[in-house]
Amino acid sequence: MVEQLDTVFHALADPTRRAMVRTLAAGERTVTELASPHPISLAAASKHVKVLERAGIVRRTVLGRRHVCRLEPRPLAAASDHLRFYERFWNDRLDALEAFVDPEESR
Repeated sequence: MVEQLDTVFHALADPTRRAMVRTLAAGERTVTELASPHPISLAAASKHVKVLERAGIVRRTVLGRRHVCRLEPRPLAAASDHLRFYERFWNDRLDALEAFVDPEESR
């Protein structure tokens, strides 16, 4: 599980790959369509997609010369669950800070 989270967070560390994931959230796209909004070659876009595939975030289907990609939400859900723990932690800490700074407000 931790190794997969490492792979997911590594894949999402790159802004181009995050943009590709956001685009795929709207539906299937070809690698060419994923590459088009970015100043990168088709080969570079394909490498980005391979990183997303290794993380399990994207599934690619080859239809002739077209490589169609779709989003696989399960690894993203696992990453979100992991981050949710820290969200609760920081919310609790911020609530404690607020109570310390302004005791009247926290009543």
